Amino acid sequence: MPFIKEIEKYKSLSIVGLEKNTGKTECLNYVLSRLSGSTKQIALTSIGIDGENSDLVTQTHKPEIEVYEGMIFVTSELHYQQKKMIAEVLDVSTQSTSLGRLVTAKAKSSDKVMISGPASNAAIKDLIIQMKSFDVDLTLVDGALSRKSLGSPAVTEAMILATGAALSSNIPQLVYKTNYTYDLISLKAVEENLKEHLLPIQKGVWAISGEGELFDLEIESILLIEKAKDKLFTQGNRIFINGAITDKFLNFLRIQKQIKDIEIIVRDFTRIFASPETYYAFIKRGGRIKVLQKTKLIAVCINPVSPDGYCLNSDELKQAMEEKLKLPVYNVRELNGHFAEPVLSPSKCDLRIDR
Repeated sequence: MPFIKEIEKYKSLSIVGLEKNTGKTECLNYVLSRLSGSTKQIALTSIGIDGENSDLVTQTHKPEIEVYEGMIFVTSELHYQQKKMIAEVLDVSTQSTSLGRLVTAKAKSSDKVMISGPASNAAIKDLIIQMKSFDVDLTLVDGALSRKSLGSPAVTEAMILATGAALSSNIPQLVYKTNYTYDLISLKAVEENLKEHLLPIQKGVWAISGEGELFDLEIESILLIEKAKDKLFTQGNRIFINGAITDKFLNFLRIQKQIKDIEIIVRDFTRIFASPETYYAFIKRGGRIKVLQKTKLIAVCINPVSPDGYCLNSDELKQAMEEKLKLPVYNVRELNGHFAEPVLSPSKCDLRIDR
């Protein structure tokens, strides 16, 4: 697979699913299997909890994560005790999660493991830095796009996106939704010196003057914009927001007379919770959004099968995705040469859906 060579160019990479059952874990397992013969030292962790046997939401089977001999992995004490392989403990952190402290270990045999890692951006970044002390060349992060997670895949240098029929059973609609996420991932980053000043700020709404001076607008949350709209542009039209960007806020900005001068800065693309229609309407009017932390999307993996039994035409889906995204798109199940579970095999689909 060509993107394996691309992966090895980076120090950190996250693999993220746009929806449950879009094939994220299978994509991760494929990448791990291909990297198992690499001369590079590989490490693996997760944003929060992953690697469970069944999906807690849909109750469908979920592929486990295979860790290969020689790889380093980071997981909670609870999941480390449940591991199936032989491993050597390298470190036990002072940081604790709901499942205990984080254990860094090196696999002495190959087998499956439950992976649960830090839940915040700062902790994930610190962990990736810590991996240097174990001579790690590449850290893989099982990522998440969720309102419930404080961690973001944007903290890694690169990213692979998993999408598929679980997100939509209509190919044009699936491509549209995936392309929207692609557009968010592709948002430009602010200049480096401004990034350094804004990254430590953890709350509130701030204005940036033309000279780069920061002003605390004393707005606790953009969700309270109706009560604070008179404060928003008192120090200029360039605004940094710590929290989420919503439909309501973008619709408010869209009707401002100076819309073409407005630039909103967010921590990363995962902070944008607006619908595609609202986001594109804001951009069409001349509004701009930039990010502090940016990641590079290097490939998209597709799963044409939904847990409900719907099957999309994989060739049509792949072609439509590549034409729209201008990125490599792979059906990992086909590349694996088998299907992980009969329920997810196209031959077992209850209903096939073509364009």
